[in-house]
Amino acid sequence: MLFVQHWAKIQYTEPDRYSVANTDFVTLWNTGYATLITNMNTILNFSDAQANSNYKGIALTLRSWTFLLLTDAYGSIPYKEVGTTVTPAYNTQKEVYTGLLADLAQAQSLLATANGTVAGDVAYNGDITKWKKLVNSLRLRIALRIADQEPDLAKQAVVAATTDAGGLISSNSDIFQFIYTSSPQQNPASAWFETRDDYRISKTMVDELYALSDPRLPVYAQLPSDVTVGKYVGGANGLSNSDANSQGFAKTSKPGTYFLTSASPAVIFSYAEVEFALAEAVARGYIAGDAGQLYKNGVTASFNQFGITDATVIANYLNQSAVQYDPTNYAKSIGTQKWIAFFGQGLDAFAEWRRLDYPVLTVGPATVLDGQIPSRFFYPGTEQSLNGVSYQAAIAVQGKDLLTTKLWFDVK
Repeated sequence: MLFVQHWAKIQYTEPDRYSVANTDFVTLWNTGYATLITNMNTILNFSDAQANSNYKGIALTLRSWTFLLLTDAYGSIPYKEVGTTVTPAYNTQKEVYTGLLADLAQAQSLLATANGTVAGDVAYNGDITKWKKLVNSLRLRIALRIADQEPDLAKQAVVAATTDAGGLISSNSDIFQFIYTSSPQQNPASAWFETRDDYRISKTMVDELYALSDPRLPVYAQLPSDVTVGKYVGGANGLSNSDANSQGFAKTSKPGTYFLTSASPAVIFSYAEVEFALAEAVARGYIAGDAGQLYKNGVTASFNQFGITDATVIANYLNQSAVQYDPTNYAKSIGTQKWIAFFGQGLDAFAEWRRLDYPVLTVGPATVLDGQIPSRFFYPGTEQSLNGVSYQAAIAVQGKDLLTTKLWFDVK
């Protein structure tokens, strides 16, 4: 959320200046491999008597989502050999994406309401029809990831996802999310703000929402605690510690309480994303449809997701010239609105911003990457020490293990 300027640091600004080490990027890697993928593989290896095919379809879906997060962030990753050796080879990002499309097709074939019930489903409460929609929506997401590099394969994947009988996420009631409760299962951002005061909503986001008279602003931000300020004020990104502090803790806006309560949801896949993806698929000529209307559907879905349902308010917003869909530059229209809609979904926003290149973001004055914004995460240092041969082979193909090395899908 710092890299895409959703949030900003108001103290301890090193991450916001990109002054980071590979130790700062271990959580996603370690949780992804040691916990999530390991657990999903355990389910996939169960006998049919231990787990019916719906359990396996869900496990394969969740494993695919985890691998997708990992490759979006790091690039080449261990994929095909995970679980078979302690020193797995890395696969290229192209291999991972195409492999995940096949894995999700298999997951779809495993899921059927007639194949038995599932327990312990904290997202969809055992509703297999919703899981089938999620699978196709993930296929659609991956298809657009590869679109600039493999347009023919992307088109095939889009057509497969959009014509599958399982359907797509088609309303906000289908959103794939985890709703937290109370400690120890409280939203981690909520827990962070209970004891620390490091973050503010980014000035970049606040300024954009003000410019568009966007009614999501009071959802995304809190008014500063100094009541004399009387308006939302974002924190600037990429400042030195002293300059960040000098903005005033009481004079700048924290992220909205919508995101900071114990039970605030972690959104993993939204209905808005599906509508924006369909709009792009039409704009690219992959499927038939009205890209402009699908784009409007995406904006409307985002508004509704955050509790804004007044039809007049939404229509007035969509009718602004700065918001209207531009068929000559779909990436700008869709990219900007996706960036806004993905507030709170940092990893997803980071991937889509790199892919679509909108909105145009400007680095802060104290950043350390010669005017560049990071394009990826560092690999954890443990890969160099524990899986060094595979690690060296991967960077020989992908490029140096730097924040600024562009990934395969990020062609511009």
